[in-house]
Amino acid sequence: MADYFQLLRRDLTGSLPAPQWPTDTRLDHYRDELAPAIHAVLRMTQDQGGGRVARLDEWRRQFVINAEFDPALCLVASNADGILGVAQCWTSAFIKNLCVHPCAQGQGLGRALLLQAFQMFKQRGEPYVDLKVLESNLRARQLYESAGMKFVLRDVLPKD
Repeated sequence: MADYFQLLRRDLTGSLPAPQWPTDTRLDHYRDELAPAIHAVLRMTQDQGGGRVARLDEWRRQFVINAEFDPALCLVASNADGILGVAQCWTSAFIKNLCVHPCAQGQGLGRALLLQAFQMFKQRGEPYVDLKVLESNLRARQLYESAGMKFVLRDVLPKD
């Protein structure tokens, strides 16, 4: 049986809600010294979202060789205990990965990262931002739709 994904889009031309960060959360961007910890959170949560995250060395190298990988577009939320969430976005106004460490889920961090990504792309002059979500990932779909993302299309998830 095939798995399906939905492409969702958020119009950025109107006003956007400001992110509300959980207490003691710091926002940062990708830096090479953070790469192993960021990558670990991405890998930990990839099965929930259906996305694929390359091995650390391959993934890290993309920030040097791939124009889609801009360190400023990789949002990293952390607190004193470490990295709690990541929104890795591409320069093509696409949210590639949005993940929250299991210990921080249910506290509004995913919504804050999503809204921060919207603000970031709006500041860059993008009219909209897209992402793909597994159709079966109801929790994520509810988050995205509650933040104003709209259904664009449904397609079969490619098999590796």
